[in-house]
Amino acid sequence: MQEALYGPGGFFLRPEGPAGHFRTSVHASPLFAGAVARLLVRTAEELGSDEVAFVDVGAGRGELLAGVLAVVPEGLRVRAYGVERAARPAGLDPRITWTDRVPEGARGLLFANEWLDNVPVEVAEVDAAGAARYVEVDAGGTERLGAVVGGADAAWLERWWPLGEPGERAEIGRTRDEAWAAAVGALAAGTAVAVDYAHLRAARPPFGTLAAFREGREVAPVPDGSCDLTVHVALDACAAAVAEPADTRGAPDAAHARVADDFAGEPRIVTQREALRSLGVTGARPPLALASTDPAGYVRALAAAGEAAELTAPGGLGDFLWLVQRIGAPARY
Repeated sequence: MQEALYGPGGFFLRPEGPAGHFRTSVHASPLFAGAVARLLVRTAEELGSDEVAFVDVGAGRGELLAGVLAVVPEGLRVRAYGVERAARPAGLDPRITWTDRVPEGARGLLFANEWLDNVPVEVAEVDAAGAARYVEVDAGGTERLGAVVGGADAAWLERWWPLGEPGERAEIGRTRDEAWAAAVGALAAGTAVAVDYAHLRAARPPFGTLAAFREGREVAPVPDGSCDLTVHVALDACAAAVAEPADTRGAPDAAHARVADDFAGEPRIVTQREALRSLGVTGARPPLALASTDPAGYVRALAAAGEAAELTAPGGLGDFLWLVQRIGAPARY
């Protein structure tokens, strides 16, 4: 998965970028960027500053960054960072710093939309004898069971995704926990948000979620660089990796220790529907009377309502989960 997505010729380094293959909330409507901009403003208010950082992790080709910068109010100075392994896109707003790592010491909003589902993981499957084994795969997609899962991976499974019957699968999210904790650990103060396909311990999918997409269609998950490889996120485990820095590998590093000291309030996990509604995206239809007094305004409002409905729809984008964690700031929207 690591090689197929981020190695030479990997899927996410291709010129067309993710938007050439699948549609995220960012591409569905500018209302999403507007909601993120409002969250950025609230973060600045909580920090008591008219200068705030906006760190977009897994920035694609800068679409969300551009959308947010276009609608932030005058008077708010934004230090914008696009964190992405691909090269800086041509024509990107010069105000955006493009980097392959999360900047250290930023004060503001760190936002990761559909990033964690593409952080590579190991897949485990229970064999006929009841042992969890790593699933190995070749470049053509043929699978076999390998070694028995042990060490930190086994401890993660026991805590976060216990397996039972032969054939059951799990995706070992330890690498996502570490990636999220490191990203949040780089934030000096503010709000960190991860938005993704996700599940919680009470309702893990028994056979995993590994999937692949190419040019807008789901395809077989073949790790040859030709398609996206995605796995839903155990988001509760990611939350705990920040709030509980000690892990099965031993003592926490300095970034983990600082986050534990600065962590303010409990993490919140809510649906995208709840999160966007709290940020003003409701999907309410405009009053019919507007059609006679301002026909063009009515059409615009109706279109916006349709876009909002898509962003918040049950069974669709509205079911995405948002993990919201505060560092050195009050825990509220």
